[in-house]
Order: sequence, then structure tokens, then C-alpha cells
Amino acid sequence: MVSKTRTYAINIAIIVLLFTVKGVLSDDTIPIPAEKTQLDSWFNSNVGPLEQRKSALDPALVTAEAGAKVIKVMQDGSGDFKTITDAINSIPTGNTKRVIVSIGGGNYNEKIKIERTKPFVTLYGTPANMPNLTYGGTAKQYGTVDSATLIVESDYFVAANMLISNSAPRPDGKSAGAQAVALRISGDKAAFYNCKFLGFQDTICDDRHNHFFKDCLIQGTVDFIFGSGTSLYFKSELRALGDAGPTVIVAQARKSVSDADLYSFVHCDVTGTGSTTFLARAWMTYPKIIFAYSTMSNVVDPKGWDNTMHPEFDKTSYFGEYQNTGPKSDPKGRATVGKQLSAAEVKPFITLGMIQGSKWLLPPPKV
Repeated sequence: MVSKTRTYAINIAIIVLLFTVKGVLSDDTIPIPAEKTQLDSWFNSNVGPLEQRKSALDPALVTAEAGAKVIKVMQDGSGDFKTITDAINSIPTGNTKRVIVSIGGGNYNEKIKIERTKPFVTLYGTPANMPNLTYGGTAKQYGTVDSATLIVESDYFVAANMLISNSAPRPDGKSAGAQAVALRISGDKAAFYNCKFLGFQDTICDDRHNHFFKDCLIQGTVDFIFGSGTSLYFKSELRALGDAGPTVIVAQARKSVSDADLYSFVHCDVTGTGSTTFLARAWMTYPKIIFAYSTMSNVVDPKGWDNTMHPEFDKTSYFGEYQNTGPKSDPKGRATVGKQLSAAEVKPFITLGMIQGSKWLLPPPKV
């Protein structure tokens, strides 16, 4: 017979276990709050450090973080490498440990590719002296998606305090192949913290899989966020350079109602120049885009959405908005395809569950 003392101890242990499991699960279910003053505490509570979340994270990630090492890139020769390309080349194929590439300030005129076989790579710069990764590749030279200054095909990638730009000139709307990508992210489970992405047409190719952007600046003209990723953009600035004509922020490439890819912009600020910027357009048949708790400045076209002269896409597009603010957030002028969401409808798009974040998302690195 089990004693009362032991039974009591077992019951307490079960309660503690259930509470712990519930806490882990809540990482993916607690919605981002409406109040800006609560955002940091929400993030810190739901994206805790590795030591507190080992049981919930992907085992491969836990192993990789335990063996993390730092290599330094300094243009003056005081680091391990002078170029980012050389640093990436030093990482072995089939890498299983976190490699933090700490990059000194300066302009790095390099076209960088991190292959699929090199997961667990972090590019890290200091906030006060952010390195600028830049290159002038265009679609005419490389094809659109391969024109990117930084191409990441591997999983578990992180970038913090980086400026990633494409130095090709602004397309004039007449020359073919003038699109120029700054970043193509094709790997799964990638996070970007305090990064700046500068370009014109097609600045970020958010290609596929799960991604998280926090405290970032993304600047461009036409379709400057495009692709088939499943991505949460949080507390970021979308800067449209619309002084030379109509601009479009998002071109999302969802092709089927069963596809899971979508872009959600939560607590983002839409800024820039001009007054004819569309939040998104119907590039493919089933685009899915959400703006929640975001600020719409005067750069936004009152319609908000554009079907790109494909009225038939109005029946298959999902353009949702929730409690946005600012002078151009008024739903009265929106295109009919746009929908003002209810609290229940928006919830799946304002939680980390959208990107399965409890399994892989960690706080920004500290070097």
C-alpha cells in the first residue's frame, strides 16, 4: 500500500509536471498583446533562454547551441578572417554546432551564400557599428532569386544587428531584369533581430519555410517582400520609397488554399514617401497576408490592396486587417477584398504558433 505522504508527493509532482507542460505549450498560444508597452515582456516570457526550454526545443538545436563557437571577421586582419565568404567556407559541410560569425563594422562587398548543408549559422554585428553586407547583383545577371546579396538555404539561421543591402540602381520600370534582392531566405527556422534590409524592387525574397523578423527595417519600392514563406514580422518598419510612382510592399505567392504559407505583420509601422503604396497585391492565386496592430501613415493608398488586374483573384485572396491605426488605416476606403478580422479570426496570426516558434525560436544572441 502506498503511504499518504508518498501519494501526496506524487500528486504534487503531477501538478508541477502539468503546469510545466502547459507553460511550454503556451509559448505558441499566447497572442501578441495590443499594448506596445507589453511587447517586450510578452517576447521575454514566450521566447525564453535555452536553459529554460531545453525540453521543448528541437533536440538538434539544443545540441548545436551547447557546442557553440565564435569566429571573427575583421577587415583589418585582427580577426580569424578578413571576409565573410572565407568565414562561411571554413564551416564544415554537415555542421552540427552553432557557429557565430562575429563581423566587425565596415562595408563588405560580397555575394554570400550559406548552403543547405551548413545549418546553425549566426551572423552577428554590434548595434553601434553594424556591418553592411552589400552587392550589386540583378535579375538580369543571376535571375531574381539568385541576385540576392545574402542567400541562406540552411536551417536554424540567425542574423542580428546586420545591414543587408543590394547596391544595384533603382529600376526605371523600362529596363528588363533590374530587380535586385538583398536577402533570400530559403531555410527553415530562421530569425532576424535588429537588421536593416535596403533595396528597391524585391528587397527580401521570403522564399519558404518558417521565419521571424523582430525590430527590423525593410525598405523598397515594388514587391519588396515576396515569396512563399510562413513568416511573422514583429515590431518592424516597412519603409516604402513611393515618390516616383505606385509602390507595393508585399507580393505573397501562395498557390493553393491548402498551402500553409502566409505573412503576418504585427505592430509594424508603414512609413516612407509618396501616397500610393499598396500594402499588398495578388501575385499568385491564393495570397494570404495579415496586418494587425500596425500603423498606417499617409504613404498608404486608401484601397490598401491591389488585385494586379486579376479580378478573379478577389475570390481567392485573403487580405486581413485587425485594429490598425494611423491616418490611412480607415477600412472605409479599402478594396472590397480586404477584411476586418475579429479577435477570434486574427488570433492564429498573432501567436508564435504560426511559425511553430516554441520548437526553435531563441532570444537574440549575445557575443
